[in-house]
Amino acid sequence: MPSNDSQEERTVRNSIFSCLAVVAFVALSGHAFSATVAVGSCTSLVNYATIQQAVNASPAGTVIKVCPGNYPEQVAIIAKNLTLEGIKYGTEDAVVILPPAGGLVANTTDVDSGDPVAAQLVVQNTGSVSISNLTVDGTGNGLSCGPDVRGILFQNSSGTVKHVAVRNQVPNGIPNGCQVGESIWVETAAGHSSTVTIEHSSVHNYNKNGITGNDAGTNLTLAGNYIQGAGVVPKPGAAQNGIQLGFGATGTIMDNIVIDNIYGDPTVAASADILLYRAAENSNITISRNIVGNSQLPIALYTDAVGVGDGVSVTGNRVFGASTYDGIDVCTNGNTVTGNTIVNSAESGVHLDASCGSTGQNNTVSGNTILESACAGILDDTNGTGSNSITDDTYFAVPFTLTSSTSKCTVAAGTAMLAKAKTMPKVSPAR
Repeated sequence: MPSNDSQEERTVRNSIFSCLAVVAFVALSGHAFSATVAVGSCTSLVNYATIQQAVNASPAGTVIKVCPGNYPEQVAIIAKNLTLEGIKYGTEDAVVILPPAGGLVANTTDVDSGDPVAAQLVVQNTGSVSISNLTVDGTGNGLSCGPDVRGILFQNSSGTVKHVAVRNQVPNGIPNGCQVGESIWVETAAGHSSTVTIEHSSVHNYNKNGITGNDAGTNLTLAGNYIQGAGVVPKPGAAQNGIQLGFGATGTIMDNIVIDNIYGDPTVAASADILLYRAAENSNITISRNIVGNSQLPIALYTDAVGVGDGVSVTGNRVFGASTYDGIDVCTNGNTVTGNTIVNSAESGVHLDASCGSTGQNNTVSGNTILESACAGILDDTNGTGSNSITDDTYFAVPFTLTSSTSKCTVAAGTAMLAKAKTMPKVSPAR
């Protein structure tokens, strides 16, 4: 039967159907209604007074541009992909997230211990969150030994952190021995995953750890960051670590500068610039082209169980000033230590360490340059029985180029010559 509709009516109807089809397609594709909004009044965008208000009001995919200024709040991004970006306005370029006037309060729990955590910016159960060009400052947090203060916290979440400063995560601003207070922390519950990249960022003045990635399911890439500990921390302060991969985590650590992690009483604990403790087994972890030093343990690979944390590549790093122990301490198996420059170690340049239990074996050590270690260039606890391959290393000003820990090293002390025996550092990972 012929239609009585006019040509004009048919055109309008077809246009409506086309628009509905486009809306449906965009919605189903997961990109519906993405937007850009602002926090503060420095733009002509729709704006909000606080970062949390913008997060709550924005759909997934929104870019939130934050105007320069201080933002005394705790921010939670939960199950929502967002971009959080500090922006410049005029000559101002500092977006600073600070604790609220009353201090921080617990806003989540640690996925492993269940202990309360007061995070300044927490990302939970989210596939992709980008954070850039802002500062997270823990000054005025008002906490003591608990809940644990953390600057940026990723839980079961992925994303990127770029050109960010995270500082002053010290309980109540007073360093203490509670082993809490971390700048950036990534953790993953069983059955979940977290893939986080942190690059070109500044981390300093933490109480316990600078950047931490814990748990199986965590994959952390660190590139081009600057991480500085507090220098000598007297007992009963916390034994700081600059970077930690632990308890099943994997990742890549490259082109970072990490310095000044020293615990004042080495009979109690040792601090490390880069610490791998029970990291993922044979997961292609790479520690490359970093500058580390002025610390007790610049690079430390540790485990408390055989078959955990093996197979790490330590390549092309510049290591200087191991103030108490070794430049590179290898207390796992099957690692590759090549092309590193190691200068001024209090004990050895590279230690193939058997003290973690049947460890220090099946390692490849080659092409390293070792200058001025007080004991040995390379210290092999297995005394040649651990199937280690040690070749083509270059030594300058070391008492012994290659020896075992059963040997004594003579170390000059004024005009006297003292016998120095190898001592065992007690690393202190954050959990």
